[in-house]
Amino acid sequence: MSVIARLNFFPVASLPTTRHDPAPALAIAPSKSAAQSSLLLAPRKGFDRRLGFVVRVAAVEDEWGPEKEDSPAVAVKEEEGLEEVVSLKKALVDSFYGTDRGLRASSETRAEIVELITQLEGKNPNPAPTEALSLLNGKWILAYTSFAALFPLLSRGTLPLVKVEEISQTIDSENFTVQNCVQFSGPLATTSFSTNAKFEVRSPKRVQIKFEEGVIGTPQLTDSIVVPENVEFFGQRIDLTPFKGIITSVQDTASSVVRTISNQPPLKFSLSNSNAESWLLTTYLDEDLRISRGDAGSVFVLIKEGSSLLSP
Repeated sequence: MSVIARLNFFPVASLPTTRHDPAPALAIAPSKSAAQSSLLLAPRKGFDRRLGFVVRVAAVEDEWGPEKEDSPAVAVKEEEGLEEVVSLKKALVDSFYGTDRGLRASSETRAEIVELITQLEGKNPNPAPTEALSLLNGKWILAYTSFAALFPLLSRGTLPLVKVEEISQTIDSENFTVQNCVQFSGPLATTSFSTNAKFEVRSPKRVQIKFEEGVIGTPQLTDSIVVPENVEFFGQRIDLTPFKGIITSVQDTASSVVRTISNQPPLKFSLSNSNAESWLLTTYLDEDLRISRGDAGSVFVLIKEGSSLLSP
């Protein structure tokens, strides 16, 4: 930082009036290491018995030297860091393939996923996620979890004609609410189950969640029932051709019922008990990926709705 200082004249003791030839102005410039200051000493005219000194310190730079601009090398290093994060995120999402959100992940795959998660956590661009609530806002799709309590729910998708379409978490940071939702689909209808909760910020990374109610969505019956040729059940392939006639006969009834059921409100029930609380620690957060850790060391990897990471 440049500093400009001005010092007033300093009188000194009287000197003999012996005549001396005028001395040229003397400029003393210390070396660069002495903050590159200029010291100018010159006799002042009109002073016979007093000698005046003008001392100037001009353009004195900070002892550490002038501020340095970002060098190309620094910019290249930052670019390489961003590319590494993008590469790690892609490798992590690719490792989820065939794991059914973690349900079918082998021990080897789990170890690989843990290693990639650890590397990303070390490069977290938002080390205080609860102070970046705008990034937390929105709908997040569950891509992977090691939370064993979710596995029975995920296994529902292994039953014939029943599929877990999506597990999501929607955060509203303005109202401090969280909604967890699971969507199921079958040949006759689609429905959902969700929980609504409030959250409190407890630390730069941790939020406390208190669940308030559960909601069972109104089943939405399909107007057109598409029956597959066969289904696989416990490793056995079952031919459904004989059932096509039966299902077709109820299709007209289902079409008339859909209008009635879809107009009914969802079923809500209270979750106000001591067990309806949890906490969540966010260890990585950017605009399209979130990694959180919960009770018992479980991990959740979620991708922001609309992110290119969701594209196959």
